[in-house]
Amino acid sequence: MASFLTPPAYKPERTDANVDADYKRLRWQVFIGIFIGYAGFYLVRKNLSMAIPMLEPFGFTKGELGTALAMNALAYGFSKFVMASVSDRSNARRFLPLGLILSAVAMMFMIVPIQYFREQKGLAITLMGVFNFMVGWFQGMGWPPCGRVMTRWFSIKERGTWMSVWNCAHNVGGALVGPMAAYGAAWFGAWFYGADEKMYFLIGTYAFPAAVAILIAIIAYVLIRDTPQSCGLPSIEKWSGSASKNYDEKKSEQSLPFAQIFKTVLSNKFLWYIALANSFIYMVRYGCLDWAPTILSSQGVDIKSAGWAYFAYEFAAIPGTLFCGWLSDKVFSGRRALPTMIFMALIIIAIVVYWQNMTNLYVVVGCLIAIGFLIYGPVMLIGVQALDLAPKNAAGTAAGLTGFMGYVLGTAILANSVLGYVADSTGGWDWPFILLIVACVLAILFMGMTYKEEQYLVADRKGENK
Repeated sequence: MASFLTPPAYKPERTDANVDADYKRLRWQVFIGIFIGYAGFYLVRKNLSMAIPMLEPFGFTKGELGTALAMNALAYGFSKFVMASVSDRSNARRFLPLGLILSAVAMMFMIVPIQYFREQKGLAITLMGVFNFMVGWFQGMGWPPCGRVMTRWFSIKERGTWMSVWNCAHNVGGALVGPMAAYGAAWFGAWFYGADEKMYFLIGTYAFPAAVAILIAIIAYVLIRDTPQSCGLPSIEKWSGSASKNYDEKKSEQSLPFAQIFKTVLSNKFLWYIALANSFIYMVRYGCLDWAPTILSSQGVDIKSAGWAYFAYEFAAIPGTLFCGWLSDKVFSGRRALPTMIFMALIIIAIVVYWQNMTNLYVVVGCLIAIGFLIYGPVMLIGVQALDLAPKNAAGTAAGLTGFMGYVLGTAILANSVLGYVADSTGGWDWPFILLIVACVLAILFMGMTYKEEQYLVADRKGENK
């Protein structure tokens, strides 16, 4: 396996007249590859949250299902950190498709607990947790190779814009989960379960998205290339003329030992600040997203409408992410902290309106659209900032640290388990909404601690304009 994932050797650097044209063409090619590849991961990531309303009639509580759901985020958080360090020393072209195929296969097995063990509730919940954990672990092979590709094919001065576009892959994939669950069940449910309609959701929620994800993995492999140098092209810093202040041409292009990668990342206090901020941003992101179908169903909304609300939340993120990335690069000179803080402050307003109008479907959907528009910009900028703050040969691990905190603390513990049990114990949603508002405030405070560290980018921009 180690030899299979070993990065391709650098080829002699080309000096012919087609270098510039080939560089531009390959940048688009690898970008499309990581975009559709990462969108594929989201087809088989949080599918259990869509299934929760159909699982509750089988006798499962919100707390039990929230715990099973949390296994995904828990595994993903650990895996993103561990796999990131592996990714920093691996071929992105093979690493990403392999992770996507394994995720899809594990997602197919999510059918097993309900189809065969639904009468044995304890065993069914345990198996749901185990398979969801496996899905989460393999999902950790998605973001790190994309981060590796980004640092090697796109410069620091353009990375915010490119990553804002790439980050929409979250939403393209995530937005399709709701409609695929509804229409996959309608199209294929009868093929597998005949007249037993209560089981149709298993095909739409799990099997259909998994099959599509495997096809996407194959396409991604065809498109992705690991580094410019493996194609006989110069480094992105040499080609673009832009580099981060921690870039060293000799050191940054070499693979580091695992111990050195971890030491470099874990000793950076600014990475810890954004990692803590990320945990609260993810609490808001998944606290709103994962429980939206359940909240809407509790208000009498049918599953198709809930699925389209899920779609609206994810789809609204596309213009929001693009706008946030553009602000970061063009208005804030490549800084990430300030736009993140502004967007999180606006999310507080949307959460309050959502909370106070839960019985009004139109207001709720409007608030979900607003939160989706606003939340994915900060999610994206945290990833960009992690790449900015670390050497490029440790960039995946830096992003892995923020992901670990986001998914283990922010999603698994806070968004899934805590909010689920708080909703059960208080008999309502008031306290979960209060906790989401507190999370926004804490995210703003931790991001503020990195504000000064980014000020050199303003000085660089002024120097360029002279």
